[in-house]
Amino acid sequence: MATYLLVHGAWHSARCWDRVIPLLEAAGHRVLAPTLTGYGGKIHLAGPDVGLDTHVADVLGLITEQDLTDVVLVGHSYAGLVISSVANAVPERVAHLVYLDAMVPEHGEAAVDVMPVSQNFVDLALNSDSGWRIPPPGTFGVTDPDDVAWLRTMLSDQPVRCLLEPVRLDNPAVKAIPRTHIHCTVVPEGFVRRAVPDGERVLELPTGHDCMITMPRELTELLIKAG
Repeated sequence: MATYLLVHGAWHSARCWDRVIPLLEAAGHRVLAPTLTGYGGKIHLAGPDVGLDTHVADVLGLITEQDLTDVVLVGHSYAGLVISSVANAVPERVAHLVYLDAMVPEHGEAAVDVMPVSQNFVDLALNSDSGWRIPPPGTFGVTDPDDVAWLRTMLSDQPVRCLLEPVRLDNPAVKAIPRTHIHCTVVPEGFVRRAVPDGERVLELPTGHDCMITMPRELTELLIKAG
């Protein structure tokens, strides 16, 4: 049995994993999927002060509270930044890092460095009436009308600070944690994917960015393979 900690990306909530969690549990694994501050049921906490550090603290708090060890830490999209900083803080508790169609940063980089198109979202937010809100930019590769309708019930605005705060990756112990990258082959415009370092596994899914919605069974199989 493995312990999977699934971290959703920008604009989403933990509900995006609803089709994956039962499949992992049916295979005998423990699964935790927190909703990060400012999204879903925590939308009332959203504000200009919510940033990457807030979300890193969310995940670290859950790991500490549940005394989790040997965690398979999965980050989707923006959450690639989150899981990187989490692993930097508690490498002894992380057994595997899974970057699910995710931003993969170096130390000191923010989302705008890893994914330059993010700067467009930052500019729009800073020049908007709120000064910090970034509305969802689309449906993340989901095309089925019923799935799109469900997806829209869980989307909320993204605080701009999340895209500006840098990742911490200065703990040498992080380099010993195995990594798997799961790439969705239907790539949206502006999405930049860096070359994966030698020795790190790459798996693929023939679908769009929100593969947990469009191909949950296939994603589950890859997560089990990675873990």
